[in-house]
Amino acid sequence: MKKQLIYGLLFFLVIGNSFAQQTPAPKQTKVYTIKGATAHLGNGEVIENSVIMFANGKITFVGHANMNTAMQQGIIINATGKHVYPGFIAANSTLGLGEVDAVKASLDVQEVGSMNPHIRSIIAYNAESKVVESMRPNGVFMGQITPRGGRISGTSTIVQFDAWNWEDATIKVDDGIHMNWPGSITYGRWWLGEDPSAKINPNYVKTIRSLEEYIANAKTYLNGNKTPKNLEFEAIEELLNGRKKLFVHTHGEREIIDAINFANKFNFKLVIVGGDEAYKITDVLVKNNVPVILQRAHRIPNGDDSDYDFSYKLAKLLIDKGVTVAVGMNGQMERMNTRNLPFYVGTYAAHGIDKEEALKMITSNSAKILGIDDKVGTIAVGKDATLFISEGDALDMRGNIISDAFIQGRKISLETHQTKLWKRYATKYKHQK
Repeated sequence: MKKQLIYGLLFFLVIGNSFAQQTPAPKQTKVYTIKGATAHLGNGEVIENSVIMFANGKITFVGHANMNTAMQQGIIINATGKHVYPGFIAANSTLGLGEVDAVKASLDVQEVGSMNPHIRSIIAYNAESKVVESMRPNGVFMGQITPRGGRISGTSTIVQFDAWNWEDATIKVDDGIHMNWPGSITYGRWWLGEDPSAKINPNYVKTIRSLEEYIANAKTYLNGNKTPKNLEFEAIEELLNGRKKLFVHTHGEREIIDAINFANKFNFKLVIVGGDEAYKITDVLVKNNVPVILQRAHRIPNGDDSDYDFSYKLAKLLIDKGVTVAVGMNGQMERMNTRNLPFYVGTYAAHGIDKEEALKMITSNSAKILGIDDKVGTIAVGKDATLFISEGDALDMRGNIISDAFIQGRKISLETHQTKLWKRYATKYKHQK
């Protein structure tokens, strides 16, 4: 009986390990040189027949192969005919905060209560999530881990996707606080027999005033002796001093304008997340230097009278007017669909945006909005060597075939739970008659 128990435990141990996350790559110790590739730098520039070198996790040279200073060193990767891209960044993501939507115990996306500026999403981040691991084969190497729910959801943190734990994963801790702006329009709950038609929200102005009062109370607390200790108000301090940004999740024209006025009143650095009607007030956004993080392109438009292709061309409507735009994730199955981030951007590109300009929405623009552009977002000397080599166009699922990938100079594995299953079942019928 004891032998059967031991054998059973060993069996589950082996099976468990066979589907465990890939071991994070060791620190870079050798110099790498990538030569011959078309380098998409992430800032709109392209270098044909390029040379990129990096050592100790940092990029040390970027240039044309014909440049005399392009001395090839260390491990040389011949990428002739291929393409090099900076690692893609997923803004507004819940990766690592949930594993299986149908299993409540695996979800840690939101906290109870309405006002939670002190809740830190990074504490709940699971660096060994199989879902997080599945991002890497498509070039999505970093993400802004964002809480959901409530009026003030909590604080996000930016991580890279090859780490033992959340401490190792962190790129920027507590980059911003996320707020769900109230809607000026409300709809009846049809499932309770209410009229489902749109109505003016009678509590809209009242809710905004309560938010203003909340911030005013936080300022009073912070200017006083801070007793008794109030964790919520303590978290607001870095919003007030500009160290954190305020990410307001909203879509409507009126709501966006009111959010801008709210942010200006308290001198907050504002980012709009969602922004379906942001194209109506681009002049206001540009004047107030407010960027927008759009949702994925592959979705049905929210407006009843919107063009059928509105979701595809929204990015162009904003970019053409000078708004800084990034692409994030939200909605149904958002964690699973984050791996398709480059293809959503590819769809935006197919509807009027230059390919290199579209690429910026998940590289340099995202890095700038999230405040990490000094480290990542472009292939440039001094920045982290977080990049990958693709067989073709990385914004097209037919060309996004990654052969080599690096995060902070570490050559990472592209093996995942899904690729293991693919290899396992690819030969299932191979030898059967």
